[in-house]
Amino acid sequence: MKREIPIKSYAISLFILRPRDGAFDLLLMRRTGKNLNGQWCQVAGSVEHGETAWQAAIREAHEETGLILNEVYSADICEQFYESDRDVIAITPVFVAFAPPDCEVQLNEEHDDFRWLSFGEATELLPFSGQRATLDHLKKEFVERQPNPLLRIRSEG
Repeated sequence: MKREIPIKSYAISLFILRPRDGAFDLLLMRRTGKNLNGQWCQVAGSVEHGETAWQAAIREAHEETGLILNEVYSADICEQFYESDRDVIAITPVFVAFAPPDCEVQLNEEHDDFRWLSFGEATELLPFSGQRATLDHLKKEFVERQPNPLLRIRSEG
């Protein structure tokens, strides 16, 4: 009898953009701890009980960066990857948020450094091909054109 590999979705991915001189920079943070130590990444984290994916994205952003984000969108894409330690295929919904140009990042203990980078610079630092493919999508759909208003997360009410 053949065994199936489970497909799980229990986490989110959030890329934060900030306007600068007619372009956008992207926030990346350097991870600490045993998982991905020293790797550059976007905001990411687990969805807690009773929480929607978009609520988790907003909460994780505040916990990891100190930012309160008011302009958040579904990126209309999911990252997918295989986790060998859990033997699962993980599907992670991606969100994108726009932060004001004067925002101040305050990292929590999960990270020891952050940088606002161009898309090209960020592509060089991200360790996984799925992250880099997501950046290509974000650039096309959220930078080079106006975001689709139907993808905007309406958190009020």
